[in-house]
Amino acid sequence: MDTSYHLVFVFGTLKEGFPNFSTNRGIRYPGEFVTTERFPLYLIGERMSPWMIASPGDGLAVKGQIFLVSDVVLKAMDNLERIHESDGYRRLQISVIPTEGDSRNPIEVYAYLKPAEQFEMKMVKKGPLASYELADALLYRPRSSQSV
Repeated sequence: MDTSYHLVFVFGTLKEGFPNFSTNRGIRYPGEFVTTERFPLYLIGERMSPWMIASPGDGLAVKGQIFLVSDVVLKAMDNLERIHESDGYRRLQISVIPTEGDSRNPIEVYAYLKPAEQFEMKMVKKGPLASYELADALLYRPRSSQSV
């Protein structure tokens, strides 16, 4: 069985050292990266979830990390981000550049963004942010597991 690999830009709980990193079993590209376009990044709701809104041109350039992930890891990330649920994130392709070094050649990556129609300003607890930091992660509350 052939395995494909994908570049994924993570800006929130999937970053190395952050609450959902255990789902991200990819190989990290060295350095930090930033979106070529501006996006709104907020902490949302009582869970203080980081939402990058699929509204390019608004907000700030967002910093994050790039990982090379297999199909299996991508599927685990898709499940965590609930991409098949109506209120989940969407895996979209965006461009990023390194924060240091050669920024002339943007890198096409996947990122998990929230559709603009899911967003209301009254949901915002903090932001807009340029970077999701460890102090923000301390506020994060994971989704409680549903027992059947």
